[in-house]
Amino acid sequence: MSTMFSQFALRNVTFKNRIAVSPMSQYRAVDGHANHWHLVHLGRFAIGGAGLVYLEATAVEKDGRRTHGDLGLWDDAQVANLSPIAAFIEAEGSVPGIQLGHAGRKASERRPWHGETPVDTDDEVNRGEAPWPIEGPSAVPYADGWPTPAEMSQDAIYRVIASFGEAARRACDAGFKVIEVYAAHGFLVHQFLSPISNQRTDIWGGSFANRNRFAVEVAKSVRANWPDDLPLAFRLSGTDWLDGGIELEDTIETARLLRDAGVDMIDCSSGGIGGKNRPRRMKVDEGFQVPFAEAIKNSADISTMAVGFLWDAEKCERILATKQADMIALGREVLHDPNWPLKAAHALGVDDQHALWPVEAGWWLQKRARLLSKLKIR
Repeated sequence: MSTMFSQFALRNVTFKNRIAVSPMSQYRAVDGHANHWHLVHLGRFAIGGAGLVYLEATAVEKDGRRTHGDLGLWDDAQVANLSPIAAFIEAEGSVPGIQLGHAGRKASERRPWHGETPVDTDDEVNRGEAPWPIEGPSAVPYADGWPTPAEMSQDAIYRVIASFGEAARRACDAGFKVIEVYAAHGFLVHQFLSPISNQRTDIWGGSFANRNRFAVEVAKSVRANWPDDLPLAFRLSGTDWLDGGIELEDTIETARLLRDAGVDMIDCSSGGIGGKNRPRRMKVDEGFQVPFAEAIKNSADISTMAVGFLWDAEKCERILATKQADMIALGREVLHDPNWPLKAAHALGVDDQHALWPVEAGWWLQKRARLLSKLKIR
């Protein structure tokens, strides 16, 4: 019996298996609106058998976008193009999820293939895309050569907290069943959590409790606008990988605070706060972030999702079977092969008759398998 292909429930939502597709920004939105690209891109993961399909990071405010191409939910008008995507994912047996975020000091950035550096006048001339003002918990730039953000006022902080709640209401209207708040990889919620980027001396900075206040208030705002029977997740960076930054013990305590605020699962990533270069402490290997998921699950008494450099079905099965995490999330691996979940089911002996495939594809593959077997040519 495969653990990966067993059902898993959070609140009143049941996932058919424990495989999630991570949010992967496509930078193809126009003024925050989704289009056919997003429907086809995400729909193939549902057809490919994932239990949970997340939309990419979706900005709760226009100025909270990372790039001009980011999806958004700051306007009721943006719901209409997202609804068919959520409906299609659900119709194919997967659970539609959405990641809500605010880029903070990492906003106003070029798309990766344009350099992944701050937008400037060249972008305005060549692409008609102008830079916009950015803000963060403190007036500390993301990296050398990046603009210094305006330190957020009390009113600005409360405005963004409310914007997360309003975006959650719109996500519900669009038909999504899971929300993940993007609180990792150096984006705004993470910026408040980390002492590297948060140098405030008021109630939003300084002590551990104060640095966690923004994340907890965002969780409460989302929970107040999100149905009680639907799950809420947070993606956290387990460590900043930098001296003076967040360590795993800090994230465990943050997870406890979020759990008490109504969060159901922690998506366990790491890093992203200290500029574009990988920190020297960060040693990347297959499944290198799994220990964060295991520690947070066991110490904070909350469900966790393991993510990052996962691609081997048997390894993913062991992670789940040994209770190191409750779900696993894949990004680039399913981008390379959207049918990874279905192929993993075959590799693990769960489905050798293409029964888990959509019938429109499965019967073709069954027919081919019978013919190849009969001809003894493969």
